Formats: sequence, C-alpha cells, structure tokens
Amino acid sequence: MSRGNLLCGIVVAVELLLTSGPLALAQSTAQPAQDGMLRNGPPIWDANRDGVYTCDEWKSFAERLFASADRNHDGKLDPSEFVTVQKAEASLAEADFGYFDENQDGKITRKEFVEKPNAFILRFDRNGDCRVTGDEIRAANAPKGPQGPAERPRDRFH
Repeated sequence: MSRGNLLCGIVVAVELLLTSGPLALAQSTAQPAQDGMLRNGPPIWDANRDGVYTCDEWKSFAERLFASADRNHDGKLDPSEFVTVQKAEASLAEADFGYFDENQDGKITRKEFVEKPNAFILRFDRNGDCRVTGDEIRAANAPKGPQGPAERPRDRFH
C-alpha cells in the first residue's frame, strides 16, 4: 500500500469516527431539532410563491397530484399508486395510506384525498384561517421555555 493511500485511508477513518461517534451525538443534541415537516425544505405547493401556504393552494396541488398518481384512471388510488404521492412531495414522504383511506376499503378516492386536511396546515396554522405564514412557522419552531417549575437542588433531598 502506498503512503498516499494509507494517509487517505486514515483521514477517511478519522472522519467516520468523528461523524458517527459520541462527539457527533453531542453536537447533534446541542442544536435545536428541525421540525420534521420542514426537514426537506418548504412545501412545493405554494402556487404563487408568496411564502403563504393556503388550503386552496393545497387542494389545487392535491387535485393535480391525485390525477398524476391515478395511473389506471379509475378515480381511486391503490397502495401501489399511492407511492407516487409519497414521492411527489417531501411532506408526504411518510404519509400513511390509511390516513387518506377514510372508509378503509383499500382505495383512496379523489374526495378522500383532496378533502382530507393537510397535515402541514394542521401543524402550523395557529389562527385557523387556512393560511400558514412564515410567522406561524417560526412561532411553531421557536424554542419553548421550561415546562413547569424548575427543580431546586435542595428539593431532591428534603
């Protein structure tokens, strides 16, 4: 083995140890957790790109998404067609077929899909106006204060 290959191997090994060992764990817990719904960036269905996500924009996007996923054009999505939905939008990547299949018949109708409340809007729409603004997203992701009274050290022993 050449000296260059050995050095390269050592560098790679050190990088792996640093990124997967306890040090990486300590670093990842020190930073605030990213909201799961925003992990892959903002939703793509903001039709007018104004940074406000509305129920109407979602329904319009859901209509188009349903039409593209319904490969056999029978007006229903089966589990294999639903995979297309999960791949189309990052916030739907972990969507549950059963959530949309309201009557649990193994098929999702257009109405079941389009009329189902959007999880992103449910999560972030604080004032119930069917619009999610940047302020609402920031407020939902703001660090929370202590939950309940702080424990004083003497309370544990007396």
